[in-house]
Amino acid sequence: MTTIAIVYFSGYGHTVKQAEAVQEGAAGVSGAEVQVFRIDQNGDLSEDALAAIGKADAIIYGSPTYMGGPAWQFKKFADKSSASWFGQNWKNKVAAGFTNSASVNGDKFSTIQYFWTLAMQHSQIWVGTGVMPSNKKEHGPSDVNWTAGFGGALAISPSDASAEEAPRSGDLETARLLGKRVAELAARLA
Repeated sequence: MTTIAIVYFSGYGHTVKQAEAVQEGAAGVSGAEVQVFRIDQNGDLSEDALAAIGKADAIIYGSPTYMGGPAWQFKKFADKSSASWFGQNWKNKVAAGFTNSASVNGDKFSTIQYFWTLAMQHSQIWVGTGVMPSNKKEHGPSDVNWTAGFGGALAISPSDASAEEAPRSGDLETARLLGKRVAELAARLA
């Protein structure tokens, strides 16, 4: 059994849908057990959740991109992980990330870069999307990796779209494929 922990924050519900797609992709891999941990509005997770994350073979980070980086609630979790960092308890665990914002770009890569830096400090093994972009004239939001994220799964949820309307199908499929890839690679490394 390979365990995958998805730890994320969502402010308005859009990133919840992305996390669910990541979960679906990871859970579809034979022998994968997926645990999902949503950081609350105060930036808190229970001690039991932190312990479970520490036991996982892979940790997938998620947060909306606010003002060019992850939400402060996610940063609070990251800061709390310093005890695990000190002991290098997450060393050699697979890591990946996903983010969502209203704009087509919105500096989402800054959030992925933050996740990558966190993973590198924990001595984890980073996994990108492994998905080619849909970057031709005929492509749009319903296509896989339309946002051309290689370092992590990127999603667009227009500012006037409800969580039922966005992220759109292509972004959710990209997130699902990321979850699948992480679970497959974690199983190979376990």
